Amino acid sequence: MKTLFVSYRVTDLDRSLVFYTALGYAELGRVDTGDGSHLVILGFPGEPAASLELVHRPAGGPVDVGSGFDHLAIQVDTLTSTLEQLTDAGLNPGPVEYPGGPQGPKTSWLTDPDGYRIELVEWPSGHAEGITAADFS
Repeated sequence: MKTLFVSYRVTDLDRSLVFYTALGYAELGRVDTGDGSHLVILGFPGEPAASLELVHRPAGGPVDVGSGFDHLAIQVDTLTSTLEQLTDAGLNPGPVEYPGGPQGPKTSWLTDPDGYRIELVEWPSGHAEGITAADFS
């Protein structure tokens, strides 16, 4: 088994697409589910498959982000240049943080238009892609 993608319910599909394409996602496909509802599948260029789905259900009422969801983590190659690009695109990333100390990963936080938190992570040189069991031994 493997995780396919994360799915976010969004209030304003166009506003969310502007945000997520500025973050670097590309639209892979879209499904009209009827009643004005849509599913939009996104992925980063170079990813082998989709990694995010935006669900827009206008009849479903307001989006409630505070119902247990915490955040999405996204790996970046160079955090400093990513933050510059996001700022130039009109997004508002937070400052660089070092949650594991100066030799650990660099992170920054960003919030999407519906209030979903996104953690941007740059691994230290030589670290494997993503988090593995080796990070806890």
